[in-house]
Amino acid sequence: MRFVIQRVTYAQCTVDEQITGSIDKGFCVLIGISQTDDEAVADKMVRKLLGMRIFEDSAGKTNLSLSDVNGSLLLISQFTLYANCRKGNRPSFTDAGAPDLANHLYEYIIDQCKASVDNVQTGIFGADMQISLTNSGPFTIVLDSEDLA
Repeated sequence: MRFVIQRVTYAQCTVDEQITGSIDKGFCVLIGISQTDDEAVADKMVRKLLGMRIFEDSAGKTNLSLSDVNGSLLLISQFTLYANCRKGNRPSFTDAGAPDLANHLYEYIIDQCKASVDNVQTGIFGADMQISLTNSGPFTIVLDSEDLA
């Protein structure tokens, strides 16, 4: 599983000119799910996401978590995070999770986040989404379940 976490002052998802999710201060998280992921992996990733201390404290140090700043989440499913570009110029997506598995885990992640965060907004799984955001910093972290202890 891969999360691309962007610290934002604003983020919005639009599908067919309709806003599906919009947040102010918080994280815009692009979520990629692989064939081998399960709920245990999702739990580990959500714990790490919610514990990330990447907001500045009064001394300017990145020392505060999402809950410390009453931040929000915009969660976006993005299978292209598992693009394989080793050969040729056309990416392969065979490492991405099958749609049924990916949608189940995406919805599971949303539910887990809603248990801890007051404002969780989303995109629409499988839709052609337009994401706009203001990345604060810029501050972007790539979290890969393969790299977590």
